[in-house]
Amino acid sequence: MAQAAFRPEDDADARLRKSFLLLTAAITNVAAAAWLALYWILGIRLPSTLPLAYQIASAALFVYFLRSRNFARYRFAQLALFLFVPFAVQWSMGSFVVSSGIVLFALLAPIGALVACGARESMPWFVAFLVLTVASGMVDFVLADAAPGVPSQTVAVFFALNVTMLSAIVYLLLRHFLLQREEAQVALSREHELLGEEREKSEALLASMLPRWVAERLKRDPSTIAEGHADCCVMFADIVDFTRLSGRLEPRRVVGFLNHVFTLLDDLCHRYGLEKIKTVGDAYMVVGGMGAGNPRYVEAVADMALQLQALVETDALMREHGIRFHVGIATGPAVAGVIGTTRRSFDVWGDTVNLAARITEDCAPGAVLVDRATYVRLAEIFRFDEPREAIYKGKGRTLVFRLVGRQRVDQSPSTVVQSARTTDRSSASSSGATRA
Repeated sequence: MAQAAFRPEDDADARLRKSFLLLTAAITNVAAAAWLALYWILGIRLPSTLPLAYQIASAALFVYFLRSRNFARYRFAQLALFLFVPFAVQWSMGSFVVSSGIVLFALLAPIGALVACGARESMPWFVAFLVLTVASGMVDFVLADAAPGVPSQTVAVFFALNVTMLSAIVYLLLRHFLLQREEAQVALSREHELLGEEREKSEALLASMLPRWVAERLKRDPSTIAEGHADCCVMFADIVDFTRLSGRLEPRRVVGFLNHVFTLLDDLCHRYGLEKIKTVGDAYMVVGGMGAGNPRYVEAVADMALQLQALVETDALMREHGIRFHVGIATGPAVAGVIGTTRRSFDVWGDTVNLAARITEDCAPGAVLVDRATYVRLAEIFRFDEPREAIYKGKGRTLVFRLVGRQRVDQSPSTVVQSARTTDRSSASSSGATRA
C-alpha cells in the first residue's frame, strides 16, 4: 500500500510518515474485522455495524488518496476515524465497562498524528481524545441504563481481546517505526561514507593540482592567494630533443612516457620536501622554500637535480630512448599565487624564475647549471666546475656554475670556503671590468 502511495519526490521522512499511517489503518481494519465477527456472533447489531462502516470508510479514503495523492486530507480523515469510531462504538453499547474499554483504541489518533504529522500537530488530537474521554465518563452512568445485556464473562473476554489487540497494534507500529528509522540511519551512514570518500577524492585531486599548504588555505579562504617570498630556489628540468622523440612515437606512447618520467620526478619532489609547481610540455618546474617544506631547500633542490641526472642511467625506459635533461637552478625572491576561477592553478613569477628558465636553455645535455646565489649557498657541501660568464636576455652578463656532485669526504671545508671566496673576488673583478 505504501509503495503505491509514494511519490518519486518523497524523501525518507515523508515515506516513513506515509507508511506508518497506512500500516496503522491496515492493522485497525484487521481488528475491526475481528470485532465485527464477534459482535455479530453475540447478536449486538449496532456496534457490529460501526466496525463495518469504519472498514468501508477507510477503504474509500485509501482509494481517494491513491487518486488524489493528497496526503494531508487523507491523513486528517483517517485520524478522525481513529478518534471517533471507538467512542461511537462505546456510546452505542452503553458504558465503558460493557464496551470493554474499546475507547482506548482512540489513542491511535494522537499516536498516529505524532508520527504522521509531528509533535506540535499531534497536540490537538491528544486534547480531543482527552475531551471525548472526559465527556464519555460524565455520561457513562446514563448510557449504562441503555446498555445491552452482555454477560460479564463476555465483557471480561472482550477486555482481554481489546487490551491484546491494542498492545499488538502499538507494538507493531513502534517496531515498524524503529525498523524504518534504523534503515534510514544505515542509509544515512552510507551516504556519509560516500560523501567522505568523495571528499577525500576531491581533496586528493586538489592536492595533486596545488601544493598542500595552498590547498588547505584555499579551503579556508577562497579569495585571491598571492604571496611574496624573499628567498626561494627554482629549478627547471627540460628533456633534451623531446620534439624529435615525440615525432617518432605514437601519441599514446608519448603520453605514457611523459607520465612515467614525471611520476619519477614527483616521487623525488616528495622525497626531498619540495613543491612541484607545474609541467609545461616536457619541462618540469620545482620550487623549494615555500610552505612548510624542507628548511634546507637549496641543498634539497641540488640533491634532486643530481638524482634526476642519475635516473637517466638507472631507469630502463629512459635508457631505451636515450633521454637526457637540461637542468637550471636559481635562488632569490619570487611571487607566488593562485590564478583562475574555473580551473585554478598555482604559479611562481619573478626574476628568479626567469633566470632559472634562461639557465636551463643554456645548459648542456646531462648537466646542472646554477646561478651565483645558489653557488654561494652550496659551495661548502657541493663540488662545482669553474664558473663561466653567460649573457641572458633581460639579465645581461651572468656567472653560472656547473654542479658536479657533493663534496668528497677528504676535502676540508676551509679549502672549499677559500675556493668560494676566490670565485667571489673574480666575479666582483669581472663585474667591475664590465661596468668600466
